[in-house]
Amino acid sequence: MTVFGTRPEGIKMAPIIKELENRDEIQNIVCITAQHRQMLDQVLDIFNIVPDYDLDIFKEGQSLISISRKVLAGLEEIITKESPDVLLVQGDTTTVFVAALAAFYKKVKIGHIEAGLRSGNIYSPYPEEANRKLTGVLAEYHFAPTENNRNNLIRENYPKEKIYVTGNTVIDALDYVIKKDYKFCNPLLNRLDYKNKKVILLTCHRRENIGEPMKNIFTAIKDIANENEDVEIVFPIHLNPHVRSIAYKIFNDHEKVHLIEPLEYEEFTNLMSKVYLVVTDSGGLQEEAPALGKPVLVVREETERPEGINAGTARLVGTDYKELYENLKILLSSKQEYENMAKTINPYGDGKSSKRIVDIIINSNK
Repeated sequence: MTVFGTRPEGIKMAPIIKELENRDEIQNIVCITAQHRQMLDQVLDIFNIVPDYDLDIFKEGQSLISISRKVLAGLEEIITKESPDVLLVQGDTTTVFVAALAAFYKKVKIGHIEAGLRSGNIYSPYPEEANRKLTGVLAEYHFAPTENNRNNLIRENYPKEKIYVTGNTVIDALDYVIKKDYKFCNPLLNRLDYKNKKVILLTCHRRENIGEPMKNIFTAIKDIANENEDVEIVFPIHLNPHVRSIAYKIFNDHEKVHLIEPLEYEEFTNLMSKVYLVVTDSGGLQEEAPALGKPVLVVREETERPEGINAGTARLVGTDYKELYENLKILLSSKQEYENMAKTINPYGDGKSSKRIVDIIINSNK
């Protein structure tokens, strides 16, 4: 049984579901919680996945406790009915931890995809850092994307024989959706001059950045846009009203900063493949952008994905105005600095992670 509830989970679980569908030895039951509703449905459509069960828990303004209660209650009946041999979860959302807890209560083996990520700060990212650690305690299979993730788990005394380095399935997903001559639904994105302009993709939504950190980030971006004629910014704004309030106040109809609605996954990844560089506080983009040869400036104080930092595909610049401004200036003015980041080998995988994970499950259950 595969269980997921948000867009990022859906993206990274989709290649595994597709691989499971190709194996005669496995019957796969797909269950979604719909912790995210609209954004998750978009992913299901792209990958042509039809869930067997849909808990449909989404509600405006939902709390973490409310999500946990609904997922736990909803999965009890489904797990009892289907009695899976293995329940797979991906990542670090509330759905992931609570689904693992439900499986544990029913004594079902748990496979944790994207295991071993650690920021070292239980409240950053919140609540994800706690979710991934708590899920690890319950898991039978730890599918670690990188050696660094494996080492994190070994330091926490997880058995080495239950940890498997597989790469990250997000790279598998990219191979599925990137198209050379992609046409965007948003006409603005078709009009942008990606060859002669340096288009920067900005995403920023983390709870811990709301307030002064976000103001610093947006102000640095605005000043860079003002000072460089060949720079344009595309910012798909998160639905969080606090994020929107800060963005509209600082950018205030800036002609070179394009504030657009959130994009579907396929549109977003094809946009990312065309831009000059990425500024983000997202976790997943730190993996995806390097696979597309795009330098990433990470506007967070710490990251659970140090592989990109160590490899040189990403830089952790924090939320200080000066740090972000100076790093943007360097990448926009120095071809050598830009090439050093853009041409570094992506440390997150080769597009075959899903096959490895399914092979491990089959071989360990013979």
